[in-house]
Amino acid sequence: MKLRTIIAGILLSSPIFSSLAADKPSFEQYVEGLKKEAIEKGFESSFVETHLSNLTYLKRVVKADKNQPEFVETLDTYLPKRVPEWKVKKAREAYVENRELLEKIAAEYGVQARFIVSLWALETNFGRIQGKMPIIDSITTLSYDGRREAFFKRQLWASLQILQEGHISKEKFVGSWAGAMGQCQFIPTSFLAYAADGDKDGKKDIWTNKTDVFASIANYLKQEGWDNNKTWGRQVQLPENFDKNLIMAKNSKGRKGWLENFAKNEKPLSEWANLGITRMDGKPLPNVDVTAALIMPDDAKGRMYLAYDNYKSLMHWNRSYYFVTSVGYLADRIGYPKI
Repeated sequence: MKLRTIIAGILLSSPIFSSLAADKPSFEQYVEGLKKEAIEKGFESSFVETHLSNLTYLKRVVKADKNQPEFVETLDTYLPKRVPEWKVKKAREAYVENRELLEKIAAEYGVQARFIVSLWALETNFGRIQGKMPIIDSITTLSYDGRREAFFKRQLWASLQILQEGHISKEKFVGSWAGAMGQCQFIPTSFLAYAADGDKDGKKDIWTNKTDVFASIANYLKQEGWDNNKTWGRQVQLPENFDKNLIMAKNSKGRKGWLENFAKNEKPLSEWANLGITRMDGKPLPNVDVTAALIMPDDAKGRMYLAYDNYKSLMHWNRSYYFVTSVGYLADRIGYPKI
């Protein structure tokens, strides 16, 4: 018998563990406590009873949360799977099909349309894969599980506010197992912060209304500092014997630490050019007044990118170098060659 199994058996049989387990309320008791908290937060008791009654504890949600797969990837293996040629073709077609609407929203928010389409394509395959889990049940299950109770409670209160404001009915209030919703996969707190009523009908419908979906994506990027006069970054070549200390450190404590690393690393493009960095085809970097940080998603032998300020906006959406690279790569493929 493995040592880990023996230790687990001892812990489970100990009086202390048994006492702690006994103190944990049932799911039904926990939900009753949530109802009281919701009323204390200002929600009407009848509204709370309607939306927090008959909830189901979803074991598969907890299993998904605790058993998220880990794969050893590199950009060379990730990008072809994440952005296959069929998706590039579909994205360019989607741009053409929705050109008038996209360009209207792009002008209104100051966000290039190709990035709106790229995020739409990568988050839900153009709205096709949004998830079918009941949001309230999923979030309450994860809150009860306790691993990230404070976070999921915030999502629950935000969910109730979304329902109270009438953006969607409880029956249609569905998404991923972790609470990401709609064609742009906003969690409830992100919905409250960024969702936009693109067609001005009084509702922010990110599930079925493309105008609201596109406006919400654009509004998110705009609020996080997007600059319509810049792109996201570019893949570059480093000269031989390049000083690897100039590459931005990968590890950071949260978004604040990452932004501090970015600020320490960024230089004007002219300085990077003077250090011998070129475009991938060997041509000189653009002669423009832009600062950039040098980023390596993998290691010093992998792909290198000069990341512009808009890169930071995409990293706020999802703090993953691979995700941001896929968004930028697809956006470039949508925009070039010009449609």
